[in-house]
Amino acid sequence: MLMLLSLMPPIVGALIVFRMEDNEKRHRFTAATVICTAVLAVGAAFLSMLREFPSEITLLHLDDTLTLSFGADGLSLFFIALVSFIWCFVQFHAFGYMKHEGDEGQFFGFFLLTYASLIALAFAKNAVTFYMCFEFMSLSSMPLVLHNGTEKSRMAAFKYLGYSTLGALMALMGFFLLGAQGNDLSFTPGGAGLVGDPKNLLAAAFLIVLGFGAKAGMVPLQMWLTEAHPVAPSPASAVLSGLITKAGVLAIIRCTFQLFGREMLRGTWVQSAVLVLAIVTIFTGSMLAQREKILKKRMAYSTVSNVSYVIFGLFVMDEPGLGVAGAFLQIVFHALAKDALFLCAGSIIFATGRTRVDELRGIGKRMPVTMWCFAIASLSLIGIPPMGGFAAKWCLALGALNAGSTLGLVGVIVLMVSALLTAFYLLPIVSAAFFPGRDFEAGESCEVPKTMLIPQIVFAGLTVLLGMFPNALTAFAAVLNGWLL
Repeated sequence: MLMLLSLMPPIVGALIVFRMEDNEKRHRFTAATVICTAVLAVGAAFLSMLREFPSEITLLHLDDTLTLSFGADGLSLFFIALVSFIWCFVQFHAFGYMKHEGDEGQFFGFFLLTYASLIALAFAKNAVTFYMCFEFMSLSSMPLVLHNGTEKSRMAAFKYLGYSTLGALMALMGFFLLGAQGNDLSFTPGGAGLVGDPKNLLAAAFLIVLGFGAKAGMVPLQMWLTEAHPVAPSPASAVLSGLITKAGVLAIIRCTFQLFGREMLRGTWVQSAVLVLAIVTIFTGSMLAQREKILKKRMAYSTVSNVSYVIFGLFVMDEPGLGVAGAFLQIVFHALAKDALFLCAGSIIFATGRTRVDELRGIGKRMPVTMWCFAIASLSLIGIPPMGGFAAKWCLALGALNAGSTLGLVGVIVLMVSALLTAFYLLPIVSAAFFPGRDFEAGESCEVPKTMLIPQIVFAGLTVLLGMFPNALTAFAAVLNGWLL
């Protein structure tokens, strides 16, 4: 019951926020709601794992085999803790940023509903429940993209919803294939023991991974990312890139390891096809980022590339599980670094109105704290030690090499090339920001308020701190891998 109780504050709170008139009261109420939800959701997941509360609750029986059920396991705790931590800090940045965007009631209302949908996703116990929560997440997050109400934002929002719906329908077709053969679609460690024609099972697996891969930004359904980020408010871009893409990853993890099972997919054409798509996505995103002049769109291409590192690690399927460990580390460090980058971009837009890469010359002189955070997060994305991104890429590379496959070796090469390309499209921004040349007049300082700075500092600082001391995260990733199998 505590799991369901944790969903009530953001849903009820959103209805209240929509109708509030005073922005300061709205900010305080939103902050209290998010913090309350975080405590309840993390507590529910943790206590369920300790068996202090029932680990599963069924709300509705759709038929003999399909139920609307919620439960908690280690993956639930991991995802909820990550989402809640980042959500708490992004909201404080949003309180300052949204002052020049307007319609704060609309933004923070849907902000809370999206948070609720992510918590519900983490608690979903079977494929049917997960699919329903996934669709609710797409619907509740679309207004965040649509917020500005311009023609570009409307087109981007409809494209976001269109790609999300197409991907979800592909996943639904996969679930239909499984259900038609009488399978139980509950998420079970090691796999749900699916039965039926092996060809149909593999076809269902590919449809599901490809469908949910749309939300994760995997080729060929990745174009919504590069359209949504430039027009959405920066706090929305931060959670879209750092967390909502991870909802697609969560779906792939659940279905790959807890529905089909690793042994069913390892060595099949599905594993090879997904690895190829992940490798192509990694390279394509990095290459397209090189040419992009709009800052937030460049970072969107970066997200396309970096989230597919996770999918690559999951489908390497090496025996020690280093690929999966690297995938979990990449989830954490990419979320921290990319949220830091988008919040820094939001601070630049808030303070100067500049949106293009070629307009950022000397910005480090006027906004030194923001650009130092940008620089640190960039180094983590590149994978330079001791930043956190290095630990993730190291585990991913070791897992791919341990797998001993040709695609694994190709993937390692592409990872190194992608890291080099990431340096090429991020470090010139940092260089021009801090070293504009002697003839450049920086102008007055225009650093953003502390409430906007602190989230950037926290995210950037954690990429360094956890990168220098990654053992706790690595150990937890190994435990998660054991729970999945």
